[in-house]
Amino acid sequence: MSGQSAESPAAQARAAEDGAVDEALALVNEARAADGRGAGGAGFPGAAGSGRTGSGPGRPGPERSSAERSRHTGPATPTSHADHPGHPDPTRQSTPSDGRTGSRHQAAPWSVARAVAGRAGRLAAARRRGAQRRVPLDRALGLTLAEPLAALSDLPSFDTSAMDGWVVAGPGPWDVRAEGILAGQDRPEPLSDGEAVQIATGARVPRDATAVIRSEHGRTDDKGRLFALRDVGHGQDIRPRGQECRSGDQLLPTGALVTPAVLGLAAAAGYDELPTVTRPRVEVFILGDELLTEGLPREGLIRDALGPMLPAWLRALGAEVTAVRRPGDDPKALLKAVQASDADLVVTTGGTASGPVDHVHPTLSRVDAELLVDGVAVRPGHPMLLARTKEGQHLVGLPGNPLAAVSGLLTLAEPLLRMLAGRPEQEPYTVALRAAVPGHPHDTRLVPVVVRGEDAVPLRYNGPAMLRGIAAADGLAVVPPGGAAAGREVEILDLPWSWNPAGDDGGDASVEGCFT
Repeated sequence: MSGQSAESPAAQARAAEDGAVDEALALVNEARAADGRGAGGAGFPGAAGSGRTGSGPGRPGPERSSAERSRHTGPATPTSHADHPGHPDPTRQSTPSDGRTGSRHQAAPWSVARAVAGRAGRLAAARRRGAQRRVPLDRALGLTLAEPLAALSDLPSFDTSAMDGWVVAGPGPWDVRAEGILAGQDRPEPLSDGEAVQIATGARVPRDATAVIRSEHGRTDDKGRLFALRDVGHGQDIRPRGQECRSGDQLLPTGALVTPAVLGLAAAAGYDELPTVTRPRVEVFILGDELLTEGLPREGLIRDALGPMLPAWLRALGAEVTAVRRPGDDPKALLKAVQASDADLVVTTGGTASGPVDHVHPTLSRVDAELLVDGVAVRPGHPMLLARTKEGQHLVGLPGNPLAAVSGLLTLAEPLLRMLAGRPEQEPYTVALRAAVPGHPHDTRLVPVVVRGEDAVPLRYNGPAMLRGIAAADGLAVVPPGGAAAGREVEILDLPWSWNPAGDDGGDASVEGCFT
């Protein structure tokens, strides 16, 4: 024996995943270096160089569509793309020209970007292991368990009646005692053979009892004797002590989500408080001078859709939203807000594209942030980013268009928050598409769908500025470059809620090629 313990399968899987991510990122960085950017400008973990953001106006950045440069505006003009069959190289990315420099930008593959976000969250979670506390049951809903949940007593803790009726001893007929047994009574008098006593559901069963006869399965005569109307089996309708669990049994593992049912189980097992992972704290910065917080759009101003949507969505992902701020398009205000934030995650909306109001990249440069993901090969949402702003804090920059922001939320924020909140990773699953979905030549597409039986029905309103489709959706279909034919199995990203009682398909199930 070498004296060194073998790594757990989970640790080996994480190491393999990290190795695959590093390899894919190396290919991206090589492409950037070939385009003249240099590996150090990539800013990805494991890349050569410092990984810090560039400074000054000449920093290369990905080209963005006109729809993504104008945040929260109406839908972009649909563009048609040829259908490319087959399975493209997962590291092949779109390389749009930068509007300011004329250079080419190599965006991260969608799957790699999610893996980078998950790994960043895992590292941050390891540093905040002390971020857990015991909370009363009435405040634990939606949190995750920081420790395994072990039973503090047997369940049930004594033999109980499963039904209203009579508890009997020995063969019948039985003489019925005058006083019955109610739930809550301690240690009822034992029964002798040939005796019965009325008993309520949940009441403690007397010692030496044979069975419980349900009220509808017995009758008494005028002499007070009980007769069974059916055969009586030994132990019937008696819940024996420890039937559900014994004291010390593990009921739920670390990382289990505290649901209403978990609260009931914990209470039954003897808990008043639960050890939970503290919710990661998130601040949301809404950028844009053109946004209204109430009333109808007017005179070039539009309603802010992300301010009402993002906090609720982030809470559903396990976060505590501590503030929603509106720096507008003021770079000084944004810089001050980022520097003052003590949140675990800062989420910004808009200002990530290569336009006149791209204030996020310069702000990250000024705070010496480490840029982990700068652009993702996904539509909508191409100009999203992830940065480590300081020890224990990350920033996710979302595009300003609403559906593009949702794409960024599920691509970068969700994997990071899942790790910070202590939630286990969800196993991916696939569903067959009921209708064909056109694809981008090189990028992944995220398309709202409803799941009907064995099929996923693509929704029509899937442009980057549209929320009509996602509002009716159960999830987002991950459509590979080149598109997917009807019947093809594609991965589905569940929404934190997947409930569509009206069966609304968001208009109709036809798919438009609007995914810039």
